[in-house]
This record gives sequence, C-alpha cells and structure tokens, in this order.
Amino acid sequence: MTKVAMTLNGKKVTADVEDRTLLVHYIREAQGLTGTHVGCDTSQCGACVVHVNGRAVKSCTMLAAQASNAEVLTVEGLANGAELHPVQAAFREHHGLQCGFCTPGMIMTAVDMIQRHGGNLDEKTIRHELEGNICRCTGYHNIVKAIKAAADQMSALQTAAE
Repeated sequence: MTKVAMTLNGKKVTADVEDRTLLVHYIREAQGLTGTHVGCDTSQCGACVVHVNGRAVKSCTMLAAQASNAEVLTVEGLANGAELHPVQAAFREHHGLQCGFCTPGMIMTAVDMIQRHGGNLDEKTIRHELEGNICRCTGYHNIVKAIKAAADQMSALQTAAE
C-alpha cells in the first residue's frame, strides 16, 4: 500500500491505495468523486480527462502515486458554487451532450484547450484537439459549437478585465 496525498479540487486529500491504483480509480473510489468516468481503460476515449498541475491528462493512464503532491482538478471542481464554469454553461446552452457519459472528459479537455489557445480557436483547431475524446452519440457539432462559444466568452471576459 502507498499513501497518496494531493490537492483535489482545492482540498487536501490522502488515502492508502495499492501501488497499481490508477488516478481515475483513486478519484472515483478513494475520494468518492464519480464525475470522472472510466470509458475504455485503454486511453482511447478521453472520458477520464482531469487536470494535473494545470494540464489535461487521461487519468486512466496515470498511477495515483504519480499524482502525489500534485494539484488535481476534476469536473466537480470547475463550478464556483452554484455558478457553472463558462465551459459547463456553454455545453448546457448549446446542448453539447446527449447521454452525457463523455461530457466530463470533453469539458476538461475544452478547458485545457481554451487555456492554451485562448480565443484563437476555430472549428478546425477544436476538432483536432478533440481527437483524443470519443463521443458515441453525437456528430460533435454541438460540442464544437459549445467550446467555441465558451472560448469566445472567456476571451471577452479576460479582455474586459485587462
């Protein structure tokens, strides 16, 4: 057993887990946060995307011990109380989901994408960036629309703040 400690959604957490425990299982089982999904166990689908030290990672490919002492953000940590994160709000407004299974990973990927590209996102770039995320329900049209809307809104807010 290994003691794994990290900051998860702004809260210090610790748990003893088997050495082979994946980060996704640590988050879901040891910490009880089930927004991060296990979709394929092979790093194909992106349903398990979280942020580790500010970067998007597929949590099914990382051992929990590798995230020890890291800052980990899951979809549950995005909202500010009852106020949705702009990406979450855009997914709701533009219906960027159907069954919702891929949505947490799509949202976390989108937040990372917007942090890296800012408002300089076009449809081609968004679709390219989403290649590691699979949605079996949609044609991605509304997901792309939601990400573009969130990027535009977040860029406008940042510009207004400057």
